[in-house]
Amino acid sequence: MTITKQTVADKIAAYLRHEISLAALVDWAEEAMMDGEFAEDQVATLSAVVSRIGVADVRAFGLTWEDCERLLGQLGYAARVDIVGA
Repeated sequence: MTITKQTVADKIAAYLRHEISLAALVDWAEEAMMDGEFAEDQVATLSAVVSRIGVADVRAFGLTWEDCERLLGQLGYAARVDIVGA
């Protein structure tokens, strides 16, 4: 499967929605860096973003909301928060 900007944005969104854990996101990123096939016209951006996600489990790096906003911005997306009644 070819990894695109949309693929990575979907993974970040799943993490922010608590659908996947940080560990699962990092595992996916590490696998993508080793075995993934990045879309040819997006290799530089995708490898930079995915490699940053891959080190998010290291205390010195982590993954904050601001990090996610910046990474999504590099992919051409923006994060938005909706507050709804429980």
